[in-house]
Amino acid sequence: MAFALEERAHRDDILIGNTPKARKRRARVERMQAKGRMWKHASLSDLDGAFGPQEFKRMFCFTLVRNPWDRVVSYYHWLRDQKFDHPAVQIAKALNFEDFLFHRLTQSSLIAWPYGRYMRDVDGVEYGHFLRLEHLENDIAPLEQHLGFALDLPHVNQSDRAGYHGYYTDETQALVGRLCAEDVARFGYRY
Repeated sequence: MAFALEERAHRDDILIGNTPKARKRRARVERMQAKGRMWKHASLSDLDGAFGPQEFKRMFCFTLVRNPWDRVVSYYHWLRDQKFDHPAVQIAKALNFEDFLFHRLTQSSLIAWPYGRYMRDVDGVEYGHFLRLEHLENDIAPLEQHLGFALDLPHVNQSDRAGYHGYYTDETQALVGRLCAEDVARFGYRY
């Protein structure tokens, strides 16, 4: 998505992430006075100070969401590949997938960060749109209508892992369903 949007970005557009244009504009982002961290996984509440409710109302805010069972497998493998010092990284590197799921830090993180939280400002008001990766062809229509053009979405950053089903037992499948119940209900996800 970032590559597709970057292709048509204007000079005054704010780009956050690791794409070529975003890296070139990093100094501009760093000068912004946000109360939280300005990075590609920032929540709207992180952006408080740089933006507020009036700006969020005018902007087309959106985030990509994915099936929680797939998300957790991806998160586990992403953590295992990281080099920075963080408790979640240490846990993922030390534990197999099942034990990672049963760890209290993993569980509290999944409960605390449903997708909706990313789209809420500091007052808890939710803005924006959710684009389900599994239904992107349909869910992307409001974004493309807002932009006035269809996005060419190259498939980058694709893992070579097989599907997520092989990672779960009946018990861990049910566990993720409970931990991510808000997302499961909101977006109609099924294992």
